[in-house]
Amino acid sequence: MKAILRQFKGQNHGHLVQFVKYALAGGVATAVHISIFYFLSIIVLPALEAGDPVGGILNIPLPDLAEGVRARNATINNLAAFMISNFVVYQINIHWVFEAGRHNRWVELGMFYLVAGASVIIGTGLMAFLIASRGLSTTVAFGANVFVALAMNYAARKFFIFKG
Repeated sequence: MKAILRQFKGQNHGHLVQFVKYALAGGVATAVHISIFYFLSIIVLPALEAGDPVGGILNIPLPDLAEGVRARNATINNLAAFMISNFVVYQINIHWVFEAGRHNRWVELGMFYLVAGASVIIGTGLMAFLIASRGLSTTVAFGANVFVALAMNYAARKFFIFKG
């Protein structure tokens, strides 16, 4: 048991522990992303419709917004949250999960943002589509976005950006 716990202290770990660490890092990044997204969507650039589940949980009044306005605002809020949360997860990844050095630091950071950017564009496009065309709640559409982004990012980071 001590050997397993020791693997959580640094970057010397087996594949299973690495995946668990990646999931934990992803959990932190997702929490940062969600917090920023909802802060912006409630306080700065409204993107939640009356009746959104998060509004109900937080017991806050939400404005009636046209679906196109919600889709646009949710997209802007999601991109802002992405820029911050992606930098947070990059730092966790290079210091705790993966071994940096397959590429120089600037190339690595660029690839990290490029891959994450591609996944956020695909996920955000899906989110906007689900809101504007299907009328789904912002929260349900945002969940689909998060799922798509997490799946794409792990594979790219593991096999293309970092050393194992």
